[in-house]
Amino acid sequence: MQQRTLGNSGLTVSAIGLGCMGLSSGYGPATEKQAGIQLIRAAVERGVTFFDTAEVYGPFTNEELVGEALAPFRDQVVIATKFGFDTTPEGSAQRRLNSQPQHIRAVVEASLKRLKTDVIDLLYQHRVDPDVPIEDVAGAVKELIQAGKVRHFGLSEAGVQTIRRAHAVQPVTALQSEYSLWWRERENDVLPVLDELGMGFVPFSPLGRGFLTGAIDETTTFDSADFRNTVPRFSPEARKANQAFVERLGELAERKQVTKAQIAIAWLLAQHPWIVPIPGTTKLHRLEENLGAANVELTAEDLREIDIALSSIALQGARYPEQLQQMVGR
Repeated sequence: MQQRTLGNSGLTVSAIGLGCMGLSSGYGPATEKQAGIQLIRAAVERGVTFFDTAEVYGPFTNEELVGEALAPFRDQVVIATKFGFDTTPEGSAQRRLNSQPQHIRAVVEASLKRLKTDVIDLLYQHRVDPDVPIEDVAGAVKELIQAGKVRHFGLSEAGVQTIRRAHAVQPVTALQSEYSLWWRERENDVLPVLDELGMGFVPFSPLGRGFLTGAIDETTTFDSADFRNTVPRFSPEARKANQAFVERLGELAERKQVTKAQIAIAWLLAQHPWIVPIPGTTKLHRLEENLGAANVELTAEDLREIDIALSSIALQGARYPEQLQQMVGR
């Protein structure tokens, strides 16, 4: 597996990481624990060194799973986790934000125990909390870095001004946000700033929450606990309309003799050398397929052809329900 460095931070990870959320929440029932451990360890065996989790995934169970799975390999891997939500029963029900410094410190202590480690490699603020100045958040993480409990600071779904203000207090190693062939808005505002400031970028949902694999159409039924039931872009009408996008992607992939997923991830890798996508999966064959994208070479002509072919197709549906969209780009 090739390696990449997240911006100017010196934090080097595998070119493709593993997003672990779906093993515990978000897309239906949690994966059986031993199966989840086996998948994470299979990723390590195949060269993955970058694993993404968060206290709110489960909540808590995903960190426990990642911690147990990676314990034998702790000195070989980079673990990223996140704070920023109130995970009490009352707070969880409302998706209430909480980035008060004392809460950050408490979350880190709890996460360290669940992850079976004495240091978190990359700690993200999961969503920007409008009630807490970002300078206070960055200052709290800076203290944790000075105490040796955290190595690097990250932000998730933050806007440009927040990124700049946070970076002025404690250098931000990476921003995490959705970015893929079917969600490219970060190109217009955020990516130029990351390049300017020397930060890495970690795209989640690089396969459009599974849609770009071609395995989902308007007849697909999701589990009642699947987050996609609430996403406008996954309404049956939107899925039917967006099928043309996947079909065109399939034509391009067939020409390169790769899968749709591989061309989608390879496209991300070709955008900047400091981009590290974190596709998630619960299946070994999908893991191997995704990692195979690191070996797909896209020429400048290939990239032009992809842009021309897909830019003419208007995608239908918003990326988030309104409540969650309000938490993005602050």
